[in-house]
Amino acid sequence: MDRSKTEISPAELERQREYMARVAEINAASPRQPLAFVDTYGCQQNEADSEHCRGMLREMGYGFTEDEKEADVIVINTCAVREHAENRILGNVGALVHTKRAKPGQLIAVCGCMVQQKQVVERIKKSFVHVNLVFGPSCLWRFPEYLFMLLRGKKRIFAEGGDEATIAEGLPVVRRSALKAWLPIAYGCNNFCSYCIVPYVRGRERSRLPEAIIAEAKDIIAGGGKDITLLGQNVNSYGRGLEGDWNFARLMREINSLDGEFLIRFMTSHPKDATEELFETMARSEKAARHLHLPFQAGNNDILRKMNRGYTAESYLKLIEKVRSYIPDIVLTSDVIVGFPNETEAEFEDTLRLVEQVRFDSLFTFIYSKRGGTPAAEMPDGVSHAEKVARFDRLIELQTKISEEKHAAMVGKTVTALVDEIRDEELNLTARTSGNRLIHLKGDPALLGRFIPVKITDSRYWGLFGAPAEERS
Repeated sequence: MDRSKTEISPAELERQREYMARVAEINAASPRQPLAFVDTYGCQQNEADSEHCRGMLREMGYGFTEDEKEADVIVINTCAVREHAENRILGNVGALVHTKRAKPGQLIAVCGCMVQQKQVVERIKKSFVHVNLVFGPSCLWRFPEYLFMLLRGKKRIFAEGGDEATIAEGLPVVRRSALKAWLPIAYGCNNFCSYCIVPYVRGRERSRLPEAIIAEAKDIIAGGGKDITLLGQNVNSYGRGLEGDWNFARLMREINSLDGEFLIRFMTSHPKDATEELFETMARSEKAARHLHLPFQAGNNDILRKMNRGYTAESYLKLIEKVRSYIPDIVLTSDVIVGFPNETEAEFEDTLRLVEQVRFDSLFTFIYSKRGGTPAAEMPDGVSHAEKVARFDRLIELQTKISEEKHAAMVGKTVTALVDEIRDEELNLTARTSGNRLIHLKGDPALLGRFIPVKITDSRYWGLFGAPAEERS
């Protein structure tokens, strides 16, 4: 792969730093510090992009607020995966006309995957005239330049980003949490699942250089990071196009070897590219979380073929058997789509059977959402929405029962968990196990950021309850 075609040059990034400095000068002359509000929808990759937006805004002299009425700059980072999400986002963007009317100098930016679709951009141009700036993920690194232009009098900017592959290293970042960090390792997707818009809005796969990823991991650990999630549309594809023998398993081993006490998580992992080498690496890496999110989407082979998933239900089950042979206590989660076009009752029953056989710890379940421009959007569909909802409810009922049983079996056990949040409630702490199980407990706030033994005292299908146990000798 020609890196010059995938990486933004140092000169271009330096130009953006100059724009950051110029905006900071403008803001320094203001009688008060201007405020920014960044609102994020969608996946963890969007969360990571928003952290870079906040980083650039901080460098440009902005403070932060969670109230759009107070904000001088509003950034709405959007998701295009489901129609319901798009409609909700557009409704919220439309409501900002009131904050703009009360504060005419307010600048409103809409970015993210949704605005990589031409029909959405045209709708914003015509119907959301209070929006000043629109740019997709491939143009994120140019945000300082766009903001400077708006502050200098430009009324509206619609950045033409396309889906070209870009990697911009060294952008500033403001993370939501010092303990938890999203760490992108790759961008884009080459899989073209028939229902999915992501390859069209995020572009083709490109991997970050391992030295850049490892350097960022070191910075996260030095800053107190304890829970690091490696991100990619398909992390299993990491390394394609890089020189040498880099793959995802090797990258995980390199990060595992770094000094410090922390967990390594990752998502999303595609079954067709999940390897025994990865499972063995997870088992041998003491910092690798005992959790695997491996979306299966459907349990019927005809539906999987129509989805263009690249595996069968049988091969998926063999993967589950293999990973459990290496890590018997692995926590398994997955994604499932109900109601793919013309899915029959018998085909849906195959999904239920797979769920019963695997006994996932939890599922992320969705009713199929038609996405214009994808092959599945053109498929005939004679199944009513009511029938899809009924099937969805049956799947939820089954998984809830399994989750309840799995969590109930943990009562009385002592597990190690990272205390990751303080809440203003009687059970004032939350913690996460290596398997990403949520625990509510009461304890000293000084435990925040520590891995502690927790005695499980009660459970629900959605989580656990516990108490700090005696420190191990």
